[in-house]
Amino acid sequence: MAFSVNSNQGAASVYNALAKTQAASQKAQLQLATGKKVNSAADNTSGWNIGKQLEAASLKMKSQLANIGSAKNFLSTAESALQQVYDKLNQIQGKQEDANDPLKDATSLKNDIKTLADEVDSILKNTKIGSNVLLGSVANSFGAGTSSTITINIGTAMTGLTVAADGTETANLGQLTSVTTNLTATTNTAALQSAVRDAITYIGNKTQVLNSRDEFLTASIANNDAAIAQIFDTDTLTDQMKASQGQVAGQLATAMMSQMNAAPQQLLQLFR
Repeated sequence: MAFSVNSNQGAASVYNALAKTQAASQKAQLQLATGKKVNSAADNTSGWNIGKQLEAASLKMKSQLANIGSAKNFLSTAESALQQVYDKLNQIQGKQEDANDPLKDATSLKNDIKTLADEVDSILKNTKIGSNVLLGSVANSFGAGTSSTITINIGTAMTGLTVAADGTETANLGQLTSVTTNLTATTNTAALQSAVRDAITYIGNKTQVLNSRDEFLTASIANNDAAIAQIFDTDTLTDQMKASQGQVAGQLATAMMSQMNAAPQQLLQLFR
């Protein structure tokens, strides 16, 4: 090897190798620390771009999934209320049949029917979540898909039994709440029961649609998250090996650097 006073090419080469080794080791250590192999766009420009788009899509779908949960809660609460209404209408029918027994107290039966009817009226008016009247004739739209919403309007399904959109009044219940004389002629519960059945059927159909959307979004989120992990998540074992190799190589390069820096000292021996 040629000796030179002005330069030490061997030491410079070892220095470059040491710098590369340290850079590779530091990158592996960063990936281990963050758990990601793509920490900036410079690591993988196209991967970072696609991954961020997938992350945005996942966040949107998770919000839609939460909307579906709210819609299901909306429908479940409404169904529970209508089940109570239906049960009370059944009880009213029982009271009507009791009116056919001359030994029964007609006045008491009228009061019982009115009490039950008032309860039906109260449930229809006051079944709410926050300020939303669940059984009213008002459209409630829930974002439950990439480009579509699911609109719930239970009031429109109750033909012949109308709840105002603001929940302040109901129609066709007057015949129940103002019973005075004829118990059977003024209380047509069959039509009201039919309206409640229609509403419960409507709720069941909407719930089925929501369940289908729920399954689709859950699967889509899982697929998106898997793709994101494939792009961003680091291979811990591989990075650990790279970091260890870098440490060993760095120690060896440092030792070689020391030896190369000693080369000019050898040149001085020639002048003694």
